[in-house]
Amino acid sequence: MYIPPHSLIEDIQEIHSFIEKNSFAILVTNNNGTINATHIPVLIEKNEGSYGTLYCHIAKANMQWKDFDKDVLVIFPGAHHYISSSWYETDQSVPTWNYLSVHAYGEMEIVNDRDYKKRIVNELVKYFESEGSTYSTDNLRESYFEGLLKGIVVFRICITKPEGKQKLSQNRSKESQKRVISELEKAGNDDAKQIAELMKKNLSSKE
Repeated sequence: MYIPPHSLIEDIQEIHSFIEKNSFAILVTNNNGTINATHIPVLIEKNEGSYGTLYCHIAKANMQWKDFDKDVLVIFPGAHHYISSSWYETDQSVPTWNYLSVHAYGEMEIVNDRDYKKRIVNELVKYFESEGSTYSTDNLRESYFEGLLKGIVVFRICITKPEGKQKLSQNRSKESQKRVISELEKAGNDDAKQIAELMKKNLSSKE
């Protein structure tokens, strides 16, 4: 994706942390010019491969899995918010959008081993269950769980190129950024609060 130097997230640990916090992603594949996309939960193993490895699954009925012998893109959207031009100190401006996003390009491998598939599914459930939850797939009847495993395609993606972007009005003056922060805090919704906090952190790091 297009990333101006001032918006680039270079730290791989920061990218990994972003993926963990925004783990409901969009898997994008290309099959002879036909673009396919699926929304999926993703688990990252940060220490596997050069940039980490993603573990996921989709329904076998979703024919996108037939694209899996090719390179893929996984998009992790983060917080975002509209930025009105009326928030700046000048009327000679246009509105924009502040946001965070990570793109992970990688090579995909389908997991066929039954025990390995089961372990990945268990790890995904364990990761996404809330803290203190007593739910476990171990409580499922073996025949029921086996049927579920047969109905999904489990795969892993070795990340070959991670891209991180945080567009936080870094190209604006400090005064403009402070005004944007103030307006975002007034908006009060979660995304506005997150963007405001990140903008404040970015500003303080420059002082």
